[in-house]
Amino acid sequence: MAAVALRSCRRGLSHILSNGGVSALSSTRLEGVRHKSTVQYATRPDLPKLAYRRLKGKSPGVVFLPGYGSNMNGQKAEALEEFCKSLGHSYLRFDYTGHGASEGVLAEGTVGTWKKDVLFVLDELAEGPQILVGSSIGGWLMLLAAIARPEKTAALVGISTAADHLVTSFNSLPLETRKELEEKGEWTVPTKHSEEGVYRFSMDFLREAENHCVLQSPIPITCPVRLIHGLKDEDVPWHISMQVAERVLSSDVDVILRRHGQHRMAEKDDIKLMVYTIDDLIDKLTTMV
Repeated sequence: MAAVALRSCRRGLSHILSNGGVSALSSTRLEGVRHKSTVQYATRPDLPKLAYRRLKGKSPGVVFLPGYGSNMNGQKAEALEEFCKSLGHSYLRFDYTGHGASEGVLAEGTVGTWKKDVLFVLDELAEGPQILVGSSIGGWLMLLAAIARPEKTAALVGISTAADHLVTSFNSLPLETRKELEEKGEWTVPTKHSEEGVYRFSMDFLREAENHCVLQSPIPITCPVRLIHGLKDEDVPWHISMQVAERVLSSDVDVILRRHGQHRMAEKDDIKLMVYTIDDLIDKLTTMV
């Protein structure tokens, strides 16, 4: 099993500042980072168009995978663009089918749908090996993509990783409750992250998601893995990141727990930690080369 460690990144704020990355980490810019890239649309035969923003640059590149119902314009995604631009590395962020500016309907999407989106982005839009940064369900998709495209995956950074979470949460409900929900055909989950106050998942969605669960056996991923999770996360328990760390085959796995971190990990210090972690991985990967 992979070794698990609590770590801090070697390269501190002085390195970021010396490379011009102050804008990504400054208190003013984190509250409203300017868009540097422009929205483009990727056309796929018989599939919805995907909206994306891309910066070209050095390898390894960074690809950001947002959470369920989120989009590529969040604080983490924008701060990462500023950071990658400051170092001259390529960066790509995009919206899944049914999310943000992409075509499609959110309620019709599945884990399999969004996995295909990620693989398309890696195959058609990203050049060379990438550091995949996945937030929440994006962390689950990050793992699925790394399994399917090991040659395109240089390293993984999971933020509040939600691997298998919807399936395991539903299956942990009392049997009678599950039967009632199955008869109803829908499971509503309270959330602070939706205007409606709930997320709605069909039974078909949950059944399809079971096909993509990864925590029941060793996970065939051998690249460096970093997992950041908040102990105050009320949506996805931090022990899921520990389970991922225990199951991946990689010998280079670190778990970073934020004592006061919440699910979105969008506070300024959370974003700095994310940037430091990726900066450290870039240093490690380029040194190895």
